[in-house]
Amino acid sequence: MKRLEDIHQLVKDGMASLDWNIAPNGLYDPIAYVLSMGGKRLRPALVLLACQLFDERIEKALYPALGFEVYHNFTLLHDDVMDKADMRRGKPTVHKKWDENTAILSGDAMIIKAYQLLAKCDASVFKSVFDAFSEAALGVCEGQQYDMEFESRTDVKLTEYLEMIRLKTAVLLAGALKAGALCGGASEKDADLIYKYGIGIGIAFQIKDDLLDVYGDEKKFGKAIGGDIFCNKKTFLLITALEKADESSRKELMAWIAKEQFDRAEKVKAVTAIYDKLDVRTDAEKAMREYYESAITALDMIAVSKTVKQPLYDLAENLLYRED
Repeated sequence: MKRLEDIHQLVKDGMASLDWNIAPNGLYDPIAYVLSMGGKRLRPALVLLACQLFDERIEKALYPALGFEVYHNFTLLHDDVMDKADMRRGKPTVHKKWDENTAILSGDAMIIKAYQLLAKCDASVFKSVFDAFSEAALGVCEGQQYDMEFESRTDVKLTEYLEMIRLKTAVLLAGALKAGALCGGASEKDADLIYKYGIGIGIAFQIKDDLLDVYGDEKKFGKAIGGDIFCNKKTFLLITALEKADESSRKELMAWIAKEQFDRAEKVKAVTAIYDKLDVRTDAEKAMREYYESAITALDMIAVSKTVKQPLYDLAENLLYRED
């Protein structure tokens, strides 16, 4: 059985083996650039970890794993265009280094390449793996649409937000796990259970991200604290605060949301103080724990030994207690 470090190395080597030195360079150089930025490589690792539950020959799932990673990076590339983001992982975004048309077209090519990589799985499971990937990929688009619509709303309900992050974040993690399990020969029941595990850790992961943006250690988090507050992003914390606030706190929050000219540090400090007063951090941590526990319950039910499942237990715990 391969350790998590071995699986990460397999993913790293697999990504390095992809050849982007293809004409026209104007299409493929931006792809090589965005993939060279690294990242957690979480989704391909999940594909391989899920495959390993049912078959130690995890190399059979390597190309689908790389397909999930290429697709995930495509979403980041197009997200940066939509968000007008200047930087990604400390480097200029593709649309800044080149231009928006390049970012859009290179992103389109990444989707096609993702499907080509996915198609290299065993023919006996291709249809089910293809369906798991397509469902996840479409879910991400649906989640992104909800996220965009939330930008102009101040009445977003917590249930709506949780559905948005289920689609935008969790379904791709869950789909990666299900695809990997199918590559390994999992039963339909076990494939569905590993999918539920993925939904649980995915939603917990995003709530943790919301917490880190406000309460994280800036040096460990890797970016300025308070970015979500600065741009009025609808997060678990903001939505819960608006739902819990008394008239005075709600009026103050809405005033900060409406302000167009402000000092960033002052706004972050003031909104964080409201969060503290309403204790929304505790609400977020409680919800995160509940989704984590739902993930563990699903993992417990998968019909393989706990020893084989241990890396997935460890991964869930690491996501819960991560600081970046």
